[in-house]
Amino acid sequence: FYLDKKLKKCAIEKLIKRRQHLRNLVLMAFADGSLGEREVNLVADRCVELGLDDYDLSLAIKSGLSDGAMLEVPSGQSEREALLRDLIRIMAADGRLDEGEKRLFALAAAKMSISAADVERLIDETLTQ
Repeated sequence: FYLDKKLKKCAIEKLIKRRQHLRNLVLMAFADGSLGEREVNLVADRCVELGLDDYDLSLAIKSGLSDGAMLEVPSGQSEREALLRDLIRIMAADGRLDEGEKRLFALAAAKMSISAADVERLIDETLTQ
C-alpha cells in the first residue's frame, strides 16, 4: 500500500512538472503579442512529447492568456536547462526575436541563476541542433 501511494504521488508530481513546463512555453509563445503558426505547432508538438493532451494544452493556453500569467521556475538544474532550450526554440520559431520574448527569456535565466556563459552555450547548442 505504501509503495503504491508513493508511486501515485511521484506520478502526480511529474504530471504537475510537465504541465508547468507547457504553461511556460505558452507564456513565451504569447510574449511577442501574437501566436504564429510555427509557435502553435511547436507548442502542440511539445505537448505531445511531454505526454500531455488537448485538455492540458487548453489549460495552458487559458493560463497564458490570463492577466496573472507568470513564469514558473523548475527546481532541478536539468529541468531548468530543458525549459530554457524550449524557450529558445519558441523564440526562434517565427524567425524573429521580439523584445517581449527577450525580456521573458532574460527574466527566466535570471530567476534560475543561469550564468551568461551558460545562456550562450544553451543558445548555441539549441540553435545548431
